Amino acid sequence: MKRSFDDVIAKVKELDKKVVAVSVAQDEAVLEAVKAAKEQGIADAILVGDEAKIREIAASISMDLSGFEIIDEPDVIQASLKAVKLAHDGRADMYMKGIIDTKNFLKSVLDKEVGLRTGGALSHVCVFDVPGFDQLLFLTDVAFMTYPTLEDKVNIINNTIPVCNACGVANPKIAPLAAVEVVNPKMEVTVEAEALTKMNEEGKITGCVIDGPLSLDLAIDPEAAKHKGATDRKIQGDADVLLFPDIHAGNLVYKAMVHMVPGVKNGCIITGTKVPVILTSRSDTFETKLHSIALAAVVAEEMKKQA
Repeated sequence: MKRSFDDVIAKVKELDKKVVAVSVAQDEAVLEAVKAAKEQGIADAILVGDEAKIREIAASISMDLSGFEIIDEPDVIQASLKAVKLAHDGRADMYMKGIIDTKNFLKSVLDKEVGLRTGGALSHVCVFDVPGFDQLLFLTDVAFMTYPTLEDKVNIINNTIPVCNACGVANPKIAPLAAVEVVNPKMEVTVEAEALTKMNEEGKITGCVIDGPLSLDLAIDPEAAKHKGATDRKIQGDADVLLFPDIHAGNLVYKAMVHMVPGVKNGCIITGTKVPVILTSRSDTFETKLHSIALAAVVAEEMKKQA
């Protein structure tokens, strides 16, 4: 069955309305996404930031603010702390970056008093709806962990499984990627991929199927798997999750897909936090920001079920 972002958005609309707390909300692109999220029944929002600037920008995009709670806080750092506290205290189901630099935004996420720490590792996952693919593709980690260790990769997998579940993938197939699909002692990522596979087989990582190392073509192209004779693999071009060896590989693939694949859709969140965190780039499209809110909403519901 074909899965797409339309399915994610449809699922969101069946849930109780979620609320997103926006940190330093005086940003046109973010307000446009929040406006659309409310209009489409995806999420309500609490806007924290410079109220005068929020109202000025809202007027310029014909955004009716009467249905939004606004917390006036002109100071950027204080606004981020007040916004994250809303999620920490349970008043918001997700936390979104506005016009604040990523470093300070993440400082609020990690704040010991009002932040969203759980004691576990944080990681980043992007969900792609790619034309020609029958399933959603989950890419991790492309923006947060730079050089993940074997332990980090276990955490990344455990952070990603609930995201897959929230999007309707019950037992995701996870492909630890490498340049080759065989173990080479001189290539550490292949050794770690084999270790992850064995941990899965031994029941140390559950809720998924892991098969690695895999080259990218074997992971996502059934024809390539057939031509290479990979009929004994658990994944034969039908991976749900692409687990990257480092941030360089992940980020390059992510940006190639965003900028070179016509019609592609995606949404991204940080996981391993108390609630989903929406960390989008200034260069991300309005659609990506909207999809990220929808993704965070279904993941927030999944986290409540598993709590």
